[in-house]
Amino acid sequence: MSEYILDVNDLKMHFPVLAGIFRRRVGNVYAVDGVSFQIKPGETLGLVGESGCGKTTIGRTITGLYKPTTGRVIFRKKNIPSLPSGEMRELRRDIQMIFQDPFESLNSRHTVGRIIEEPFIIHKIGSREERKIEVKKLINRIGLPEKAANRFPHEFSGGQRQRIGIARAIALKPKMIICDEPVSALDVSIQSQILNLLLELQEEMDLTYLFIAHDLAVVKHMSDRIAVMYLGKIVEIAEADDIYENPIHPYTRALISAIPVPDPAKKNEKQVLHGDVPSPVHPPPGCCFHTRCPHAIERCKKKIPELLPPPGTEDESHLQACLRAGEI
Repeated sequence: MSEYILDVNDLKMHFPVLAGIFRRRVGNVYAVDGVSFQIKPGETLGLVGESGCGKTTIGRTITGLYKPTTGRVIFRKKNIPSLPSGEMRELRRDIQMIFQDPFESLNSRHTVGRIIEEPFIIHKIGSREERKIEVKKLINRIGLPEKAANRFPHEFSGGQRQRIGIARAIALKPKMIICDEPVSALDVSIQSQILNLLLELQEEMDLTYLFIAHDLAVVKHMSDRIAVMYLGKIVEIAEADDIYENPIHPYTRALISAIPVPDPAKKNEKQVLHGDVPSPVHPPPGCCFHTRCPHAIERCKKKIPELLPPPGTEDESHLQACLRAGEI
C-alpha cells in the first residue's frame, strides 16, 4: 500500500489563448508547468505563492474541476484525470473543496439546511428524516444554532458563511479537503476561529489538507510541510519549521523576510523583489525567477533548475530549485 494519499506527478495545466474572429489558438497560459508533490494521510501540505502562480489551478485540477494538459494525480491509487464520470462522482465523496469566497460558493436561493443537505441528496444517502438529523449535527458542529438551517446565506457574516461551507465539505466524511485560501476574505479577528475549527476537524475526522494561501504566517500555523510556488512551478518544499529557519531559494527568503515580526526590538531586514511577475503566457527561459532574482547569473537564464536536496546533503525532505544554492 502506498504511503501517500495523494501523489501529483509532473502536473501541467496549460489554458489556450484564443484570438481573432475565428477564435484560433495563438498561445498558452502556462498556469501550472510541471509540478510534483506527495501528501501523506492526515498531513497538511501548505501551498504558498503570489496571486496568479497556479495554486488554485492545482487545487481545482486535483478535485477534477479541470482536466490537466499532462501529468498524473493519483488519489488513493486512482488517477483522477483518467477516471470515467461514474467513478469520479464516487471519488468526490472522499475529496472536497473549501472555496475562498464563502458567499460566492453558496447558492443564495437555498436555505443553509438545503445547502448542507445537498451532498446527501446528490449521492442518494439516507431518507429525508435521516438527512435532516445529519444537517442538525453538522450545524451544531460548526458552531451555529439549529435555527440557522432555515435562514439564507446573506443573513450571515463572512465567518459564519465559511463555517457553512466547511459543514458542506465535511458532510460526507471525506478523506481529503482542498482549502483554497479559506480565510483570506475574512477579518483577522475571525481567521483564527476558522483555522482552529479546521484543526479540530482534522484531528476528529483524520482529515488530510492541501492548504492553499498567500499568507505565510497562516500557512505555518496550519501546515506540516510547505511548498512554495512561483510562476507555475514549485521552487522549494520542506518541513514547515525547516523552511522558515533555513530557506534556500531566494524567492522563499524574500517571502519570509516580509512576514511582520511582533517584536519592535527585533529588526527584520526585508528582501525587496524588484520588477513584476512575468506573464504566464510568455514565461522566461531558464529559471523562472531569474528576472527578479538579485543573485541571477548567466546560467540562470539558460538552464531550468530541478528540485534537488541542498548541496552537500541527501536530505530528500528539503528540496529546492536554485542553480546557485550553496553559493548565496
